[in-house]
Amino acid sequence: MELKRDFRGTKEMSGNTTHGACGNINLYFTHAFLPPVFITVFVVGTLSNIWGLRNVCTNWNKIGNINIFMFNLGVADLLYLFTLPFLVHYYACKSRWQFGQPFCKVTRFCFNLNLYGSIGFLTCISIYRYLGIVHPMRVMGKITSRHSLVISALVWLFVIIQILPDMFFDKNDLKSPNSCYDTTSDEFIRGYLPYSIGWTITGFAIPLVIILVCYGHVAVVLVKKANVNPLLKQRCLKLVVILVILFSICFIPYHVFRNVNLKTRILKQNGICRTSYRDIYIAHQVGRCLACLNSALNPLIYIVGNDDFMMKLHHLSRRARLSLAGLTGAILYRKPMEADADSPSETRGNSDPMKV
Repeated sequence: MELKRDFRGTKEMSGNTTHGACGNINLYFTHAFLPPVFITVFVVGTLSNIWGLRNVCTNWNKIGNINIFMFNLGVADLLYLFTLPFLVHYYACKSRWQFGQPFCKVTRFCFNLNLYGSIGFLTCISIYRYLGIVHPMRVMGKITSRHSLVISALVWLFVIIQILPDMFFDKNDLKSPNSCYDTTSDEFIRGYLPYSIGWTITGFAIPLVIILVCYGHVAVVLVKKANVNPLLKQRCLKLVVILVILFSICFIPYHVFRNVNLKTRILKQNGICRTSYRDIYIAHQVGRCLACLNSALNPLIYIVGNDDFMMKLHHLSRRARLSLAGLTGAILYRKPMEADADSPSETRGNSDPMKV
């Protein structure tokens, strides 16, 4: 299996643009970078998501509407995490897929299902938080767990409809029959790019706008209302920070560089090459790793969104602060007493024993 992709053509033109000879894409970075990242995400993500799902199931009788979305978020994460050992084997074996093309497509399908399912359920959580804070009286008693279950089913259906066409694009080609591409082969790249852009708009850009609008309005309301519970303000602020981190680190680079990398592959087929294409390819691989980190970071939503857990954490931290304050006071009180007991009355005027 070759570790570099060759693009042949005519001689190089002036500047950093060539028509034809695009040089080689070095796959050593991919083979060295992806396996350790995938192993780390698999271990951390599996443990944290199992803990999160166990926490949700333990409190199932008093589960809230948002917890239903968290449960689905955990299921989406585990579906992808269980495919990571196969991807680790694939990249560790220098991009040789040994589990058949049907399972290759299933593996890529699970990644997309996790990615866009996560975005969908994070959007639902944001909308529910917005309604609960900005319009509490309008939605009180009108949104039930049944509504959340129906919405969750619709999110799954919408995501599957979005990513199902990806299953019909080849994940290998004649030059690399044992490959398992994350997008598609060069033969179908021109049809894949418009699909990828449309997919990015509906699956990522629109949810991003919804989340920004919801939390922007929530922030304004929390600032204006003086009678809002400080704990609620703190929790909402933490949730905003986590979602901003998720979208900024995990989702934005992946979608930007996925489409840019697809465009560079089309330009290479047209014989138009730039030295920056290699950097774009590496950035795309880094973006893929950041996207898979989503599965390890999502459990943070369990912590911030779980009311019982946050209350227990709040009481625990309060008790810890009180205990620390009491311990500090006891130490400060005890030190002068010990000093008085150990120092003779006649030597109190001279504290240095070497000068007695």
